[in-house]
This record gives sequence, C-alpha cells and structure tokens, in this order.
Amino acid sequence: MSASDAIGMLELTSVAAGYRATDAMMKAAPVDLLMARSICSGKYLVVVGGSVASVNASVGAGAGSAEGYLIEQEVISRIHPDVFPAVGMAVQLAESDLRALGVIETFSASSIVRAADAAVKTAEVKLFRVHLAMALGGKGFALVTGDTGSVAAAVKAGAAAADGMLAGISVIPAPDRALFREYI
Repeated sequence: MSASDAIGMLELTSVAAGYRATDAMMKAAPVDLLMARSICSGKYLVVVGGSVASVNASVGAGAGSAEGYLIEQEVISRIHPDVFPAVGMAVQLAESDLRALGVIETFSASSIVRAADAAVKTAEVKLFRVHLAMALGGKGFALVTGDTGSVAAAVKAGAAAADGMLAGISVIPAPDRALFREYI
C-alpha cells in the first residue's frame, strides 16, 4: 500500500448499515481501518486511511452501500502523518513531553480531524490524541503538548480549521501531571 496521506470517514444512523458499509469500504480499495464502531445516539462511525485515491474509492463504496442511512461522508487529503497514530490512540508520551497542554473540541468527527491536522501543521507540538465521537454525543477533541507559545498557536490554528464547528478550546501552560496520566 502507498503511504497514508488521506483519511476518509462515514457516519451512519444505523449500526447494521455501518457494518455493511465498513465491509464495502475494505473490499473496494487497499485502506487501513482506523476505526469502526458504534457511537453515541445509536450511530456508527467508520474511519479509514490510505492514499487519496484508495480512500476516495473506499468512502465512495461505503456511501453507496449505506442505503439511506448516511449522515456524513468526508475525505480529507494531505493529512499530517502524526494524525494517524493520534486517531488510533497509539501515541506514547515521555516525561519530557509533558509540557503545556492544548485542547480543541468540535461538534463533529470530521471537524476535529481537520482541526488536529491544522494544529500539528502550524506549530512544533506533539499531537497525542484525536478522540472521535465515542461517549461525547458525536463531538470530538484533540490534545497537543509542547511549549506554551507553540501550543497556543496550534490551538488557534485548529480552532480556525474547525469550520464553524468549534465547541471549545483550552491552553494550560503548566498542567498538573494527572492530566497526562493515561499517556505515561
């Protein structure tokens, strides 16, 4: 498979349709399944990564199989490579990473991916979490760490990229280590 430089997402109103769409997506093109699960309010979210062409083909196939259950479909290309492990919750932090903390919260899964991508492209920060929709009523949040100025710049850029879907932001210059507990 070529390098991952795109993320594709489908949000559906039905879990059953979500499983069908996920199967269609995986069979349509060589993509990595980053997430496929039920989310709040009985909806289903599928997220894939791969080349732009593969992700477009995969999302198109999934949307085509959705049979009236589709809420949203999105392909975001030219994604920063740090977004993929942050979506997969595969980022480990060292003690030296525990600096200022930035939080960006949006009202949708696709808007938080766009916000996280803009944040990590704007400043020298470590993106360590992109949380999509689960137990948040369909919202998402991203967490970054770094020096205070870089975190503030990243959060500002992420907020601007949220395209009117911003729910909240925080920049915490000297966070208590307990805020990083599950990452160290």
